[in-house]
Amino acid sequence: MGKSTNFSGQPIFNQLLTFIDKSEIRKIAKKHGSERYVKKFTTYNHLVVMLFVVFEGYHSIREVILGLLANAHKLSHLGLNYLVKRSTFSEANKRRNSSVFEDIYMTVYKKHASSLADSRLSDADLKRLYIMDSSTISLFKDILKGVGRNPKSGKKKGGIKAHTIIKATENVPCLIRYSEAARHDHMFLEEVMNLPSGSIITFDKGYVDYARYEAFSGKSIWYVTRLKDNAQYEAKQEFDIPDDADSGVLKDEEVVLYYGENKEQEHRARRIAYWDSENERLFQFITNNFDLTAEKIALIYKKRWQIELLFKQLKQNFPLKYFLGDNENAIEIQIWAAMLANLLITIVKSIVKRSWAFSNLVSIIRQQLMNYINIYLFLENPEKSWLLVIKEDKHKYQNSLFPDI
Repeated sequence: MGKSTNFSGQPIFNQLLTFIDKSEIRKIAKKHGSERYVKKFTTYNHLVVMLFVVFEGYHSIREVILGLLANAHKLSHLGLNYLVKRSTFSEANKRRNSSVFEDIYMTVYKKHASSLADSRLSDADLKRLYIMDSSTISLFKDILKGVGRNPKSGKKKGGIKAHTIIKATENVPCLIRYSEAARHDHMFLEEVMNLPSGSIITFDKGYVDYARYEAFSGKSIWYVTRLKDNAQYEAKQEFDIPDDADSGVLKDEEVVLYYGENKEQEHRARRIAYWDSENERLFQFITNNFDLTAEKIALIYKKRWQIELLFKQLKQNFPLKYFLGDNENAIEIQIWAAMLANLLITIVKSIVKRSWAFSNLVSIIRQQLMNYINIYLFLENPEKSWLLVIKEDKHKYQNSLFPDI
């Protein structure tokens, strides 16, 4: 049988690692001093092993080591010339700062961000739209303070909250911060102040902080969120609704929101009442942008669902239920590895012309991670190798009077 073009001289895992620049990792390691007192288990080796953990879905360090041993003859392709011991791996997860992995993620993201943009979003307003939300990951012990009251037993599992911002034109995080689950979401609004002037950001009403909203207005950062039921405000001016406006727009008005200890401080905003006929639900939006149409404000908030789908994608394909360490640093390293794995597969999906469901891509890569398959040729035409086999068999017997049975 002839050689199939679907096969490669490198495992699929190595083809994914080509998106990560080794020279950048060395710079990041030097910046954080993560190679100090390290003999063999370098930052790059640590990164490769953590990605191996995430892709394979291992639940313990023992499983990781056995998985590496089972592929010992292929590890050189990954740049691994050293098989880490369990104690060394555990110590590295505890000692090597998780910010190293954060910087690696952001380096890969910035390098490939242009290829991740969705060309279907031609609207200029949506191209400058950011979406913010948080997702809580439950932990197996009280490492970080969890939400809610303590149970009757007096013990409560911890939780880590991932505060995330994505661009509406992409489907990967462009900024992530971690905190204990009990920390209120609005504390994360400080990060939004670094967005470019003219940016639009949408988030749910869990991020309510009128003082921060006022600061947004001063920097020309436009927010879109929902009005809380207990908000204290005064209507100032009602705007006319154009005849060609969406029928769901019920009211568009200027309001002043009162906040502070004695409600003496004011924030000028715009309140839009919108009836969603599809879900038969009334929404009250507030924003500091007075230029966009009311239906555009409603559309922007509707785009917030995109980040919920991202969280669902991460939890379904890279479920973070089992952690390799019982300390905050090890947990953050594993989460960053999952985020990076998600980013690498998203990049592959953007390169391949054939349409694939993300979960199918993850399944193929997970099952064939260490096999010598050209991932791009295979994903473009999975049946090609089998069709070549059939064609060669036909040629083999077409001139034979006594074909082999």
